[in-house]
Amino acid sequence: MSLQQPAEDAAFFVGAAPEQEQQQQQQQQQQQQQQQLVLRKANAFASEDSLKEAIYWFSVALRCGPVRPEQLSTFVDCIVRKLKIKAASGSDSPSEQGQQGRQGQQVFDCPNCQSFLGEPVTLACGHSFCKRCVTRRLLSRCKVCHEAVVRGDGKPNVILGGLLAKCFPGEAKRSKRRGQVDQLCARKRYRDAVKQASDLIRAEPETTEEVRLSRAEAYTSLKRFDLALEDIEFCLASGCSAEALFQKATVLRETGRADESLRVFLKCLAVDQDFPCAKTQVEKILCDLLSSANDDVKVGPRETAQNTSPLSRDKSLAAGDRVGSRGPVRGRSRRRVCAASTHRRTDEREKRRESLERPGPSRARSLRRHGRGERALKRVRSAPLLGEREETSLLKRKLSVSDTEPCVVAGGSSKYKKQGVKTSRKTVAKAKMYPSVVEDLIDANDLECSLCLRLFYEPATTPCGHTFCKSCLQRSLDHTAHCPLCKESLKEYLACRKYTVTSVLDALIKQYLRREYEERSKTHVEETRELSDLTKNVPIFVCTMAYPTVPCPLHVFEPRYRLMIRRCMDTGTRQFGMCINHPHKGFVDYGCMLIIRSVHFLPDGRSVVDTVGGKRFRVLSRGMKDGYSVADIVHLEDARVEDGEELESLQELHDAVYDQARVWFQNLKVRFHNQILQHFGPMPEREADIQATPNGPACCWWLLAVLPVDPRYQLSVLSVTSLKERLAKIQHILTYLQSVPSD
Repeated sequence: MSLQQPAEDAAFFVGAAPEQEQQQQQQQQQQQQQQQLVLRKANAFASEDSLKEAIYWFSVALRCGPVRPEQLSTFVDCIVRKLKIKAASGSDSPSEQGQQGRQGQQVFDCPNCQSFLGEPVTLACGHSFCKRCVTRRLLSRCKVCHEAVVRGDGKPNVILGGLLAKCFPGEAKRSKRRGQVDQLCARKRYRDAVKQASDLIRAEPETTEEVRLSRAEAYTSLKRFDLALEDIEFCLASGCSAEALFQKATVLRETGRADESLRVFLKCLAVDQDFPCAKTQVEKILCDLLSSANDDVKVGPRETAQNTSPLSRDKSLAAGDRVGSRGPVRGRSRRRVCAASTHRRTDEREKRRESLERPGPSRARSLRRHGRGERALKRVRSAPLLGEREETSLLKRKLSVSDTEPCVVAGGSSKYKKQGVKTSRKTVAKAKMYPSVVEDLIDANDLECSLCLRLFYEPATTPCGHTFCKSCLQRSLDHTAHCPLCKESLKEYLACRKYTVTSVLDALIKQYLRREYEERSKTHVEETRELSDLTKNVPIFVCTMAYPTVPCPLHVFEPRYRLMIRRCMDTGTRQFGMCINHPHKGFVDYGCMLIIRSVHFLPDGRSVVDTVGGKRFRVLSRGMKDGYSVADIVHLEDARVEDGEELESLQELHDAVYDQARVWFQNLKVRFHNQILQHFGPMPEREADIQATPNGPACCWWLLAVLPVDPRYQLSVLSVTSLKERLAKIQHILTYLQSVPSD
């Protein structure tokens, strides 16, 4: 027994361990499920703009376990909507400012930053933005059509960029120099970026808002937060810029002032709700605040389910509102870093800036002095451990809409306002406006498609920055998925099949090249009218037999037939002819029109076309157009039978053939029976009027398609315009098949 007892005890503990693990896993699953339910409830309150309840339920969700920052997206949207409602009560709300900016926007302005469209980048939606806004990820949605920005390559539009450089050489050159500062920041050469930005500011002090923001970013990366704030405040004093607010919030976050940075990030979203980086930062900060407030209060699913509704906690929330709205620690003063005006800069600040731009011992001394200043500037705010009531009221104070002033410009102590700096460079540019493009400067050769060598018609720009006529680009991609000029791969562009017209180029052509555009449009209309005629130059697909009312699915992969199908869709006819091959003529004299029901495009350019047979036709003449066959045709119709006895005889023949066909179809083997049903569908029902359509009863064509007969014989039946003769031929085929013993 003494030897067996330890073994039994060991077996007991070994068996107990998996049970404990299973219990823990079950508890975790229950907790996760409970958390998902709580998050749904929190999102529901946030969607209804119930901020107080949303704060409470998000806090409850965090007590169940960690929450990812992106799960607070609906919560952030709720806060931003509250801010906009508060700002709308003011005389100059952010939305009104944005509308005023858009009203003054010119065709050569970036829709996002309202500055000159230097190095334009055309997005997939067809609207163009400056390269700076695209490469710096300043927009997640197009400001014109609100479509999501999915293309992040930032390659400039070659045609549009060349035209802007020709018409506005000074503005284009300045934009290029400003872009060089951003390139230095992207390469993390921040000191060189500061030096080049400072040179540009000294050379052109009135047009330097974007340069100052780029320099502020470089200063932030170099930990020179006071100098960064000086440039940011200069930009904020002249207008509500979402990018400037974002950079200010970033500096505040880096200096440990999380509360202030959160508010400025929210102001940034109030100006531009689709500013991607700002929303991400707000989600992270809110997640940290809610998590730190709940570190000491962790509950399980049972306790969470027993929590009361936040509506019953109004007293504690109201009590929390009476506590000061300046943060959790009373008596702590909020220091504001006020930037001095560039017109009255002190000698000491000028020396510090020059020492940063110039290498040598003076830079090291300046950095040591700045290190002491930076440590004095930082404020470390450690969130206290809070109880359930204190946590909710604290978060409500931090996110209180009343704490955020309607005007999103930095609050009250800016020296620029006192010195009368009230208009930005952008406002000045709007006042003087860009000079009108002289018509003599715009040549039709500057806006010529390199494929058709004609003026652009519906110009479409590829991700590599080259522009072609929409139809020309599609024809080129039928043959190869590469750019015709630079040979860059366009597989993803082809897969999306989104050939959107470049709006700026289209507007310029219509405005400054009216006569050339009218001639080009007239030619396009004539070509479209010619393609729309269903009796002359009808496109012919040389492939297989087709019959009226019978489905005919096609797999289109040849470039010539890709073009043909696309033209049928663009012209609106949605029809083309189908004929079988002829060794000498190219295709036979009789065929059937196919009506396109749907087209499914594959990523590599191929397509699956669902068609159904329409009218029969006879070929009068043949020809070629852009690689595929065309023909002048005449449509065929059955001769009607009016005599009573002849019509009665025709009806009896039809009924006999229909009954004979049904017996033959039912007696087929299961494998053949199922194949016919899969490809051609069930046998059509008996028709009351066999002469109701020009092609006769549908059952004849269904039988002709499924019967195992040589295509040449099927063609002879297709060309017959006598229903009686057609029924007789089908009856002859059925009689022969029924007489042959099945294998």
